[in-house]
Amino acid sequence: MTVFGVHVGLQHTTADELRRVWRRIEELGFGWISVWDHFYGATGKPDDAACLEAVAMHAALACSTSKVRCGSLVYSIGYRHPAVLAKAITAIDQLSGGRADMGIGAGWAKVEYDAYGITFPDVKTRMDQLEEGIQCLRGLLHDDVTSFSGRHFTLTEARNEPRPVQAKLPIWIGGGGEKRTLKIAARHADGWNVPFISPEQFAHKNEVLDRHCADADRDPRAIARAVNLGLAFSEDSLRQQFGDISDFVRPGVLNGSDEEIIDRIGQYVSAGADQVNIALRAPFDLDSLERFSAALHLA
Repeated sequence: MTVFGVHVGLQHTTADELRRVWRRIEELGFGWISVWDHFYGATGKPDDAACLEAVAMHAALACSTSKVRCGSLVYSIGYRHPAVLAKAITAIDQLSGGRADMGIGAGWAKVEYDAYGITFPDVKTRMDQLEEGIQCLRGLLHDDVTSFSGRHFTLTEARNEPRPVQAKLPIWIGGGGEKRTLKIAARHADGWNVPFISPEQFAHKNEVLDRHCADADRDPRAIARAVNLGLAFSEDSLRQQFGDISDFVRPGVLNGSDEEIIDRIGQYVSAGADQVNIALRAPFDLDSLERFSAALHLA
């Protein structure tokens, strides 16, 4: 059964508004809500810093809802040591009563790294950090005691207590890189998420992930597959939501009639998607989200 969720951006909004939006999303019958991890807005502009911090808002999401899974797509490995992140996610799992998921990625928003003096290494190094970091997270979130010795991270008989409510708190990898990201997901992740690509692109990357699973001798069914999609019933809505990146995200934006949107979702499901998330950002268009929910009979 396909899970439908909403990925809510934290830019250009307030905590009070987010709480109202999250509660309405839950009322509309969605099964998942996630936050992103940015210090600046997602425009990439060096003067656009109106964005709430992710861990705090992930915790607020857990406390503001009662039924939905509470995810993060995705935390940047460069912003927090994985042990610190594991402790935070454990607390969020306890706050939510066992509804937390966490996602991790290599990071890309150089403007944020530069502004805050965080080292922004080359792609290979960031991918190496991601591969080590997810192993640390798996140990701390899934096992009682973890030791790990890597180039970037080290754990020595590390404990994460009290434990999460969930025995195996799901860990997602975000990104579409076929050589490293999907390989890391195949080896270590419980879920994989990619944004704004067409059904054909999703099918291709899904097949690549399956091949990496075969190489890792891992059952591909052990990894949930999710895609983040825009929802814009008009060109004006698309431009209002995504601005300068509208053409970039267009292959992964739902539009047209209700029937056309349902058909498009079916194409993603046929391509291997277990979960479809609507990427929502301020100003929040809840009318379109209500129309989407009604079309799919979610509530």
